[in-house]
Amino acid sequence: MRLALFGRGAMGRAVAERARAGGLEIGAVFTSADAGRNGDQLVALLRGHDVAIDFSTADGVLPHVTACAGASVPLVEGTTGWRDREAAVREAVEKGGGALVYGANFSIGANLFFRLVTRAAELFGEGGPGDYEPFIEEAHHAQKRDAPSGSALRLRDILTGPAGWPGRPIGIASTRAGHIPGAHRVGFDSAADQIVLEHTARSREGFAAGALIAATWIVGRRGVFTFDEVLDDMLATVRR
Repeated sequence: MRLALFGRGAMGRAVAERARAGGLEIGAVFTSADAGRNGDQLVALLRGHDVAIDFSTADGVLPHVTACAGASVPLVEGTTGWRDREAAVREAVEKGGGALVYGANFSIGANLFFRLVTRAAELFGEGGPGDYEPFIEEAHHAQKRDAPSGSALRLRDILTGPAGWPGRPIGIASTRAGHIPGAHRVGFDSAADQIVLEHTARSREGFAAGALIAATWIVGRRGVFTFDEVLDDMLATVRR
């Protein structure tokens, strides 16, 4: 499989290193220096790749999605902070007959954590026993551009869903410091006790591994998918 990469930051390098270790070929690598290229130039450079993976910037998501659809190259979108442009992104994929899989977090462990939090919200949610109040805390390295993180926003969506605390504003405490790969805590607090669920990334390896799993999964598909759907297939395979 031949990969194109958008972004040569820490995540881009982690994906490239793991891909090469797995015997995959790295083709074009696009950086901020390529931001001035027009759509036709990007399409031409993308042709011949089996899949592309994007860990760049939110502003680059729409042009990258559009170019990949034009080149018939499926895209794994690992960048966060672009969901306010989701309608335009979906339109670009559908108009170009492309394929996109995106997620707030590509770590398998983090996505299983999301499911644990979903179940916890059902147990502790509004109207449940114990009168619990939810809270979210997250921490990332100093260079991370978006705060709160995409994963923290996903957690808030889970907690404010129908089974949790619908319509209730839930604050997110964000920390940006040092070289923290990523940590997320969801707590349920009452006068009697406190329960905390936590996911801590030890390195970027988990994110890179998940992105490459998604890259293999998306080949041959058309449309817009979430990493949840990739995980559903993985879990179904394990259970068989």
